[in-house]
Amino acid sequence: MSMWWWLWWLGTVASVSGGVSGGDVTYDGRSLIINGQRKLLFSGSIHYPRSTPDMWPSLISKAKQGGLDVIDTYVFWNLHEPQPGQYDFSGRRDIVSFIKEIQSQGLYVCLRIGPFIESEWSYGGLPFWLHDVPDIVFRSDNEPFKFYMKNFTRKIVNMLKSENLFASQGGPIIISQIENEYQNVEKAFHEKGPPYVIWAAEMAVGLQTGVPWVMCKQDDAPDPVINTCNGMKCGETFVGPNSPNKPALWTENWTHFYDVYGNITKIRSAEDIAYNVALFILKKNGSFINYYMYHGGTNFGRNASAFIITAYYDQAPLDEYGLIRQPKWGHLKELHAAIKLCSETLLYGVSVNFSLGALQEAYVFHGDLRECAAFLVNTDVKKALVQFQNSTYELPPKSISILPDCKTVAFNTAKVNTQVNTRSRKPTMKFDSVKTWEEYQEVIPIFDDTSIRSDVLLEQMNTTKDVSDYLWYTSSFQISEGSKSVLSVNSFGHVVHAFVNGVLTGSGHGANRHPSFTLETNISLNSGANNISLLSAMVGLPDSGAYLERRAAGLQTVSIQENQEFHNLTNYSWGYQVGLVGERLQIYTEEGSSDVQWSGLDPSPQPLTWYKINFDAPGGTDPVAINLGSMGKGEAWINGQSIGRYWISFHTPDGFPSQIWYHIPRSFLKPTNNLLVLFEEESGNPLGISIDTVSITKVCGHVSDSNPPPVISWNTQTLSQHKQKKHCGRRPKVQLSCPPKRYISKILFASFGSLSGNCEGYAVGSCHSSNSTDVVEKACVGKRRCTVPQSYKKFGGDPCPGIRKGLLIEAQCG
Repeated sequence: MSMWWWLWWLGTVASVSGGVSGGDVTYDGRSLIINGQRKLLFSGSIHYPRSTPDMWPSLISKAKQGGLDVIDTYVFWNLHEPQPGQYDFSGRRDIVSFIKEIQSQGLYVCLRIGPFIESEWSYGGLPFWLHDVPDIVFRSDNEPFKFYMKNFTRKIVNMLKSENLFASQGGPIIISQIENEYQNVEKAFHEKGPPYVIWAAEMAVGLQTGVPWVMCKQDDAPDPVINTCNGMKCGETFVGPNSPNKPALWTENWTHFYDVYGNITKIRSAEDIAYNVALFILKKNGSFINYYMYHGGTNFGRNASAFIITAYYDQAPLDEYGLIRQPKWGHLKELHAAIKLCSETLLYGVSVNFSLGALQEAYVFHGDLRECAAFLVNTDVKKALVQFQNSTYELPPKSISILPDCKTVAFNTAKVNTQVNTRSRKPTMKFDSVKTWEEYQEVIPIFDDTSIRSDVLLEQMNTTKDVSDYLWYTSSFQISEGSKSVLSVNSFGHVVHAFVNGVLTGSGHGANRHPSFTLETNISLNSGANNISLLSAMVGLPDSGAYLERRAAGLQTVSIQENQEFHNLTNYSWGYQVGLVGERLQIYTEEGSSDVQWSGLDPSPQPLTWYKINFDAPGGTDPVAINLGSMGKGEAWINGQSIGRYWISFHTPDGFPSQIWYHIPRSFLKPTNNLLVLFEEESGNPLGISIDTVSITKVCGHVSDSNPPPVISWNTQTLSQHKQKKHCGRRPKVQLSCPPKRYISKILFASFGSLSGNCEGYAVGSCHSSNSTDVVEKACVGKRRCTVPQSYKKFGGDPCPGIRKGLLIEAQCG
């Protein structure tokens, strides 16, 4: 029997099964227990404010189709309580509607309240007003912090209780989290750390939600709170539950590496994720795995933390736009299906493990009714042949084979059989006409324009209170006669633009792990008074580390080297302006835009310029993105809603921008006359901007010969076994599927034979069936889905007897 039949059958059964319902949730040393039944659960993180309410149903549906049982989300304190006691649960903040949508689709919820969340989110999710609470020390045994943390946690719990959303009330929430990776910083708080852990656990449990609480990366989580693992290899790194009565839970299995401005994207393969999931289940008796992220989404507005790009975990199984990313989504779906085939045996059976070789091992599980499931593990970087129960199995390098009946391989973590898809962006309109743009020049303030004064350089976050990324430092420098000089500015981060007498003289910036920097730039000084105007810009607040309330940003020292004379301006009289004139006037909104005098586009782009244009929404339903590849650094708004910061000029080591396309949710758009406003700090050219639609345009499938399955003797105890027996020996198939409303328009490549490579890179091999393209075109062109078996009969015979063959097809979706 082939693995494809196993997975098809399980998918069919799952598609007609009922949804979840609330009930008692407890746990033992093996798993969470829901309504008296142990559960092996797959979960995925989807953060409600990183998408839009109109996207939620589709995201949750695709997660369910991918084999997930649970949706995991943080709770974002700074969004919900922007000022003390003032709460906001509207729009993307509507956590109740998000959870009810999850419930309506039959999935559970893992609620990670925190309320410190890190999450590459500004200030780790803490509202900035906490910074000004007298004597506060974040995340420690500190009464002011504990007061506000408890107040918010209780607010969230009581609100969700009032909606009957905890499983104990019939709702979907089966587990909650308090704090987040606290062990990483606990030692820095000395004697104030351990009591805080105990207090946080007792406070959470005392809220009586009726469901278990967890603490991630907290090896000493107090009973009854469960300690959990975060990371990419929890099957190897997790120390395990700190009590034999607690299950092994993995709250963050990172599907990607989050991106920052200036870094090269690192891809985590579907094979590596699947291998480590299976290893966690085997070596740690793992029973709950959450993918972080399953859909990362978009950091709208100014919510990204320092140097984090707008696209968040775009390489997750569901990409930034909510499109399925293959093969990651499909490979994990097949993993989930294979494991669910033997979940009862895993959870209730007795296990033994033994060696199959120097770097190979078998884990075998036996149930009360003589059920048997096996996992064959190869930790070697080379393939291995092993003997198991009188049969020979070939194990690919670094892989785990799953045998739900201890005989037939239903899935191998290193063999990707799902299709690969290619995402592309198509320009639908270009903004290359000078006549369609208008601009507004931001005013460069001088000392006399300012109302905030100090004889020292003020710390930026404490001055702006995070109402803006920008803080102007202005002063006046007097000399007797003009000269060529050097201005030196040392900054804690993140960006500085230096203006002398209204002229930009230089810019500098730090980087993610090194935000501090020094800008040295040549300047020309006039005789008499010279206006020094320094614009310090932050690119998000910090999100992690101990004593977050003590972190500093902004200018540290300023000096001028004039000929042979050094002038330290650090303790001069400085005037300050918080934010920009355009921000104060809200010229990115329809109302604010009409209150200022815009002018025609200057053919020579200038720094600190606001640009605006109106456009109609692209037709169709494909996701929309704006290509800002011709710009420098700034922020963009659509109809008054910020789609985030952009920083095109910050290149990666290979010379490319970290991000060019920025997501515009369809819900942000009107059919016609949409207002796009950008604030450009540098000298980007808006004539290169375009509005693009995003879609899956190519799909590719690849299967190859494998060892023939061992002979299986089936009984007829269940319908499933009967169905499985009928379909033994089926050949592997390439299955291609275009997105909804798209059809296979062209076969780009087809080969049945000894082809070279895979969907990431392929070529015709020494043996090739000459009618490959004709056969595939007849089977696929004009259809949304098609299936082509790797069959000698299908392709008119065996083109090279005795040689292992494969079938690879790449098709265009039109």
